[in-house]
Amino acid sequence: MIEIIQPTSISLIGRKRVAIYARVSSDKDAAENSLDSQILYFKKKILENPAWMLAGIYTDNGISGTLVTRPAFQQMMMDARSGKIDYIITKSITRFARNTVVLLESIRELKSLGIDVEFENDHLHSISPQGELLLSLLAMHAEEQSKSASDNKRWQIKRYFESGIPTYTRMYGYEMKNNHFEIIPEEAAVIRQIFELYLSGKGPYAIARTLNAEGKLKWGHKWRHSNIYQILRNEKYKGDMILQKTYIEDFRTKRGKINHGEVDKYYVHESHDAIISPEVFDMTQAEIKRRKQPTTGVRETEYLFTGLILCGCCKAHFMRKMNPSSTGKYPIWKCQNRIHGGSDRCTSKQIRESILIEKTKAVLGLSEDQILTRDIITNNFTAIESVAGDQLRYFYADGHVDIVSWQNDRSSAWTPEKREEARKRALLQHGKEVK
Repeated sequence: MIEIIQPTSISLIGRKRVAIYARVSSDKDAAENSLDSQILYFKKKILENPAWMLAGIYTDNGISGTLVTRPAFQQMMMDARSGKIDYIITKSITRFARNTVVLLESIRELKSLGIDVEFENDHLHSISPQGELLLSLLAMHAEEQSKSASDNKRWQIKRYFESGIPTYTRMYGYEMKNNHFEIIPEEAAVIRQIFELYLSGKGPYAIARTLNAEGKLKWGHKWRHSNIYQILRNEKYKGDMILQKTYIEDFRTKRGKINHGEVDKYYVHESHDAIISPEVFDMTQAEIKRRKQPTTGVRETEYLFTGLILCGCCKAHFMRKMNPSSTGKYPIWKCQNRIHGGSDRCTSKQIRESILIEKTKAVLGLSEDQILTRDIITNNFTAIESVAGDQLRYFYADGHVDIVSWQNDRSSAWTPEKREEARKRALLQHGKEVK
């Protein structure tokens, strides 16, 4: 007689560390699939199982499942790689990811780490033999639903633009009533002052300081130079509108791009009451163009990471600065809001250019001897985001993301020899005997 021995899963020593992942992508979604209800349900499920213990709760609120850059999802994956998670439970495949590539890459990585994902509503386990095939089919269906919803929204927006109706409802100086801009007198007075100050010779930084000193805040917040510059360039203040200045290239990333002619733009003449005259607006554009002209006839050199590093704290760009030290200056990259407004504006850390080069070479697989060029960087990455104080998030041109840690470890550079040299210099400076 042949006896069949059924396969059994290998149980882990001790209790299994179970993580919860929950997500909602909109207010409507939140009403139908409350984050609180998802979390409470799964916490109860974990507590009722004596072989389980809660390893963490990861929630992304108001973020689409097609996006790669979901903070809680990325943190969960990092914790899984660090060996902090044995098992993940989530409501459904659509809660976990709507992007087929992201879903399968994540599931395969978790599977290689021995981590199973349970999709409650779909009655499916990622580590089961039929799991990947079913996941592929269900994820493609979910992605197609997202694409269909995106296409419908794009069609609706296009109809609005063709009718001269904007898709936003808030702009300083105006309020939207019945799809039409109406002037707010107090704010309009500030707009006129901004144009007058600029044409009198002041720059955006000086104008922002003037308005803030006078207590003329923008919706309760201090003015920034970027706010001033946007107002000076905005044709809506002369009564016209250019619609679709930006567009969404890919429904998966939902990342906005400046429209350089890839899709239609719509110019609506005299669409609403003007705050400034067309003549003043045209004079302002001419002055902006004049001030942009380089005084030496030579454009400023484009640095290795110019325009590529984003601040994970405030979403501004990092700028290159020279940082002074006792041994000479060295280049750093720092959030422009931190540079111009201090820690009140942004709490992100600066990062040495040498560290950026080292980490970028590492993710690209370049050796220390190979030269890192701007072309290599821009051909591989669309952006590099500085997040969580000591992490860099690399966004590749093909859509995937790498996260690496860095540390500006001054203590490691502060060797005993250097510490002794500093002590001797201090003694000599104070006329004391060096021992």
